[in-house]
Amino acid sequence: MSAGWKARREGGGRAALVAMRTFASWCGRAPTRLLLYPVTLYFMLRRGAERRDSQAYLTRVFGRPATLREVARHIYTFAATILDRLFLLSENTRRFDVRTFGLDTLHRHLDAGRGVLLFGSHLGSFEVLRVLSQQRPEFAIRVVLDRAHGKAMTELLDTLNPEIAATVIDAGQDGPSVALAIGAALEQGAMVALLVDRSQEGGPTQPVPFLGAPAEFPVAPWLLAAVLKVPVMLAFGLYRGGARYDLVFEPFSEGVALARRERQAGVTALIRRYAERLEHHVRSAPYNWFNFYDFWKRDDDATPASACLPAADDAVADAPGLGRSAGH
Repeated sequence: MSAGWKARREGGGRAALVAMRTFASWCGRAPTRLLLYPVTLYFMLRRGAERRDSQAYLTRVFGRPATLREVARHIYTFAATILDRLFLLSENTRRFDVRTFGLDTLHRHLDAGRGVLLFGSHLGSFEVLRVLSQQRPEFAIRVVLDRAHGKAMTELLDTLNPEIAATVIDAGQDGPSVALAIGAALEQGAMVALLVDRSQEGGPTQPVPFLGAPAEFPVAPWLLAAVLKVPVMLAFGLYRGGARYDLVFEPFSEGVALARRERQAGVTALIRRYAERLEHHVRSAPYNWFNFYDFWKRDDDATPASACLPAADDAVADAPGLGRSAGH
């Protein structure tokens, strides 16, 4: 997978985002959603790279040539979830119908005082995870995000809810600092959520089958899980249209254990299994896939997984941008 997503310029601009926030705060969600149509048209007309990558992805997932109408729906869905961030962060879930699935295992770990790694992806909305803070306010959620990516949007969202902003672990730090911050949060029994589907330039990756072709997935999150030996759960916040979101949790591991001599095969097996579950949910909600670049393009600068697997602790500490794949 190419790490060229970092070079894509942010859509719209700071002024446009502030204008939308102001309109949303005065008029509410329903009237503001009307603005999503001109936003979609802008991306269809002015952002050719994203339009083409959307069409290529939809063609892959549908198994036939995707239409421009379907591309527009894909972009509209993305814009809708971005708008909903404003309300999810400023009002929590008051306006939404959020249905949760698979909470029993997560609650079992939390009730036992164990920190949990929540591995997500750029599928749907990660912000809808905040519903957990309402259901179990005694447990903290720490989200790993690269504040430097999508800076205008990040700053806007931070102003909406400074308390939530203060809990973010900045993935733009050096690898050891990010790993230490994650470890400290887990020791306190927190849930630490990060997105694990995007690789960072120069970071170790592993190709596994995904939607019919090999795609590169980052290795560092799985090495981190192996070092910390805490439960890993998968989390998907799928937008189903209107005001409905499905928040799905799946148990993945009670604690990743990788023997040194079997580490490369073990990591490959973990990533392959993750990619299978990700593909399952992508097919169930194809318009929720928000990686608007060529996800299957080989990044020649990526480091093969075998280059850093012999020493997992060092690999986690030194891997470029541990968690930066957890950006917006």
